[in-house]
Amino acid sequence: MNGSAPLTLGDALRLPVLAAGQPEVVSGHDQLSRPVRWVHITELLDPASFLKGGELVLTTGMPLPEDPALVRRYVEELADIGAAGLVIELVRRYHEPPSELVDACRARDFPLVLLSRNVNFVEVTQIVHSVIIGSQIETLRRAQDVHDTFTALTLRGAEPDEVVGMAAELSGHPVVLENLVHRAVICGPPGQGVEGMLTGWERRSRATPSPDRTELRGPENWLVTAVEYRGERWGRLVMLPDAAGAPAVGPEHAMVLERTATALTIARLTQHTRWERRAQRTLLLDLVEQRCRSAGEARARAEALGMRVMGRRLIVALVTLARGLGGEEAGELEDRLTEEMAAAGAAVLMGAVPGDHLGVLLAFHPATPWRPLVERLSRSVREAHPDAVVSVGCEVSDLSQTARSFQQAARVADAAVPGTPDKPFHELSDIGLRQLLYALRDDMRVQEYVERQLGRLVQHDERHGTDLVTTLHAYLDAVGNKTVAAKRASLSRQAFYQRLHAIERVLGCDLESGEQRTQLHVALTAFSVLRLAQASGPS
Repeated sequence: MNGSAPLTLGDALRLPVLAAGQPEVVSGHDQLSRPVRWVHITELLDPASFLKGGELVLTTGMPLPEDPALVRRYVEELADIGAAGLVIELVRRYHEPPSELVDACRARDFPLVLLSRNVNFVEVTQIVHSVIIGSQIETLRRAQDVHDTFTALTLRGAEPDEVVGMAAELSGHPVVLENLVHRAVICGPPGQGVEGMLTGWERRSRATPSPDRTELRGPENWLVTAVEYRGERWGRLVMLPDAAGAPAVGPEHAMVLERTATALTIARLTQHTRWERRAQRTLLLDLVEQRCRSAGEARARAEALGMRVMGRRLIVALVTLARGLGGEEAGELEDRLTEEMAAAGAAVLMGAVPGDHLGVLLAFHPATPWRPLVERLSRSVREAHPDAVVSVGCEVSDLSQTARSFQQAARVADAAVPGTPDKPFHELSDIGLRQLLYALRDDMRVQEYVERQLGRLVQHDERHGTDLVTTLHAYLDAVGNKTVAAKRASLSRQAFYQRLHAIERVLGCDLESGEQRTQLHVALTAFSVLRLAQASGPS
């Protein structure tokens, strides 16, 4: 974070005005990080009565009592009130610190600083106070910048991952949004370090209690604040303070986390998609498009979302509908399929993937066959959407191979010919000539081939009202057996032969040639799937 950190006792002693006095710390060496709120010059016997805590007390030592008991009380009152430290100038009354004073300060681990040279205390107060006030002004400016940043995000309807990412950017620390069951829904910044951030997330999160207000909690000193939705606690934001090279977590970080929580609450009220579902979609898309930096990162993100993948088999299924799904309808389908697969013992990641499909990544025990799972998925889909097509990719053993399973499922989905309700789902072994040509239906080379092979015959039928295309189809389906083909076409052999001669004349081909029959059979199959695709609407 770019804001000024509070002035500490160590910082004050390094200022030239105090450094000129050659300061020597004789007690409280480990207390130099204490913040200095103000500077107080006093020669009173009871300075603590005029303090509020955080003051750096300057004295020449003139009022110090001789009685060791009174010296101890002097130190104890300063320590009890929370003074930042005591600076004594060894120029006027003392040239060596009183042993009673040193002993009393060491007994309370209270910072005692000796100045062996004369220092202008008034100049010290002026300079230290200007530094403190400057820091406070900078803090106020930073607070306004943070407020303006999150207000702008809120007003333009920023997505929750952008809000969390901004918190990480402003603070210089990883930030995680989790729900009430300790699922890491969003983490920022994405990229390098995510694996270490999320590994063992649920276990680590459960070891970190939820405070009533923003504060450091748990064995890892996470900065934690609550996130609410409609007046009830929905989850919490966590800032991890142990990032390499990151600044120490302080009040400004708490301010950033609280403003982030407010922005997320507003976003939750205005956005319809549940964040858990959004997180699943994001991870699935990252897996499909191979954006995860490592297998470990992918595994940590999946398990932080509650999806167990270690020791599991994986497979991608794609659901394709004739029409798209609206946001609310898609959410209902995803919830239904998640519950159905959970009942079958499989965990899922689900979301929209390239190609206008609903992607479903199933993780299941190696002893569980995948076919019954996909059949159950398909039945559940078709109960609400009878026109849906479900295709499946190859089974894989690691999240890093998700893209391979998706690519195979996508090829199958492209080749799945509409109008095959008897198949609960389609797989690679289902792709035959008809399916292959259907997948290539938008290829201009296929379209040109069909036109070159059959165009004249189709035009002849249209001009003369004949049905030679159907005759050719019957002949090729009967593998060139004219008697069988004539019977199937309900024609006499003589009439059927005449039609075959007409086809040969129009196309200029020899139907006795096996090669030409094969060419025409491919063209007819492509012709039928092109007509089917045209009737089904744009692909």
